[in-house]
Amino acid sequence: MLIDVGTPATMRNSCTFLASSLSVVIFLLLIPKDGCVQIIGGNQVAPHSRPYMVLLKLNRENICAGTLIAKDWVLTAAHCDLNKKSQVILGAHSITKDEPEKQLMFVKKEFPYPCYDKSTHEGDLKLLKLNKKATINKNVAILQLPKIGADVEPGTPCRVAGWGLFHNKLPMSDILREVNVTIIDRKICNDNKHYNFNPVIGLNMICAGSLRGGKDSCNGDSGGPLLCEGTFRGVTSFGLQGRCGDPQGPGVYTLLSNKHLNWIIKTIKGAV
Repeated sequence: MLIDVGTPATMRNSCTFLASSLSVVIFLLLIPKDGCVQIIGGNQVAPHSRPYMVLLKLNRENICAGTLIAKDWVLTAAHCDLNKKSQVILGAHSITKDEPEKQLMFVKKEFPYPCYDKSTHEGDLKLLKLNKKATINKNVAILQLPKIGADVEPGTPCRVAGWGLFHNKLPMSDILREVNVTIIDRKICNDNKHYNFNPVIGLNMICAGSLRGGKDSCNGDSGGPLLCEGTFRGVTSFGLQGRCGDPQGPGVYTLLSNKHLNWIIKTIKGAV
């Protein structure tokens, strides 16, 4: 729209308009360019391009994510509360659509990590033994566990996916989304500008996101895999409640450390 600023009658209105416009511009410049958009700050993935992703419909309202690590085993977060009616859906892109690629399963038995501490979030892992084996194809595939439970260096690029909130309020995303995050030093995550040791981000956890905020996992993404440079390194655990994407509280993931990997392997072998 063109504004006439050449006559005295319009000068006051024009100045008010320009001042207001300048305020808007300054405000927009202050917003991080990777501000909250989707998953938080990510994009939807190509349908069925993450075939290892598992959708866990805990009940009518709540969901989690998981990772297919064997034909009849899923790795998720311990705090994801399932029941006998909870659905395990492989090959999903949309939560609601009746997709032919989907394989519906149920949980035969749960194996929460024995040292899981709900208050500290330590050991937030759980194995799900499925009631039947998955049919492996281009839409449903196993994600290999890392051979070594190595730590992940700060600054390492990673990605996390899920069907969770993408703007800190309902509804959840109906389709699978993914965001690129960066590993943040534990010293930074534990300092008084971030978690301030409440809780402690320990050696068996990974802190990841963006120090500028706006890139994060959120409610409903719990239990999903964190892939760093293509390797499965962590499981989505927690963040600041109701403040996904907040630079003060980057996402925290359970590290697939050697002790966690040993437990996973031992549990699967012992259950066969």
